Amino acid sequence: MMKIKLAILCAIMVIAAPVNAQRIKDIANVQGVRSNQLIGYGLVVGLPGTGEKTRYTEQTFKTMLKNFGINLPDNFRPKIKNIAVVAVSAIMPPFIKPGQTLDITVSSLGEAKSLRGGMLLQTFLKGVDGNVYAIAQGSMVVSGFSAEGLDGSKVIQNTPTVGRIPNGAIIERTVATPFSTGDYLTFNLRRADFSTAKRLSDAINELLGPGMARPLDAASVQVSAPRDVSQRVSFLATLENIEIEPATESAKVIVNSRTGTIVVGQNVKLLPAAVTHGGLTVTIAEATRVSQPNPFGNGQTVVTSDSTIDVSEDDSRMFMFNPGTTLDELVRAVNLVGAAPSDVLAILEALKMAGALHGELIII
Repeated sequence: MMKIKLAILCAIMVIAAPVNAQRIKDIANVQGVRSNQLIGYGLVVGLPGTGEKTRYTEQTFKTMLKNFGINLPDNFRPKIKNIAVVAVSAIMPPFIKPGQTLDITVSSLGEAKSLRGGMLLQTFLKGVDGNVYAIAQGSMVVSGFSAEGLDGSKVIQNTPTVGRIPNGAIIERTVATPFSTGDYLTFNLRRADFSTAKRLSDAINELLGPGMARPLDAASVQVSAPRDVSQRVSFLATLENIEIEPATESAKVIVNSRTGTIVVGQNVKLLPAAVTHGGLTVTIAEATRVSQPNPFGNGQTVVTSDSTIDVSEDDSRMFMFNPGTTLDELVRAVNLVGAAPSDVLAILEALKMAGALHGELIII
């Protein structure tokens, strides 16, 4: 029965999709199929005098030599400026196999001025479980540079203490995933929504048959899947290209108080309200003048201050929102009075306090 369904799924099908439809692969992830972060601590050598001379750099250098059978006295302090200790990080994608390579990022941990021209020595990259999953090594590509003069002047462009090594890490161990085990596959929505979860389930059931998919909550939809791995790959390749129309977001107004950015959602509406916009501006200007006495007047030259105070009031205008005012009408009304982002924020907060804003006001 499952093979017949897979044969049907692999056939060429033309499905009429909604205008705002999106593929399942664009709005959901397969549970358990994920990337993993790797991190390591290493040593960069070969720097042209832009390295560092710190206690932990010396300790790292001595430990490296000890691994090669070279033991230095405890009181010996090497005077070297061509090495630097670094943190090495990488993202390990799912299904990557031993022998394949990763791009890595190398970042200085100490006082090194630049990593330009350096080479990373063999560094173990570990996962959150403490196991080594990759080994990194190679010459770095550093786009930034710095230059310093004897008088202390300095020029820095980009970031000279961070570099990249393309294909700089070799995978030594894989991470197990639940993709090939069990009787089900679970899609996790990137934005949880009950309506979208139901639409996703309905679209899969329409293609595969009733009961093949079931929503678990607002973020997850469970689908019955074949156990054979090759069939499961074809099965998922078909499902992830199904197009559905995600549900519209709830009414929200997002305000970034630091940058003055305001985003008003599509479904934001206003109840009947009247708003007036305007302000009083007081400007005080100070000018310094010199008072010079008449010749032979036995006076003294003094410095005096001349203050000018100007008070101006903006042209305040009132505008009214009718029931069910839309986003377009709101924007036009605010632009009509020439409100700045800070003024718009004050208007939105006042409307929310008055109960006239139909939507959630979120300040980040």
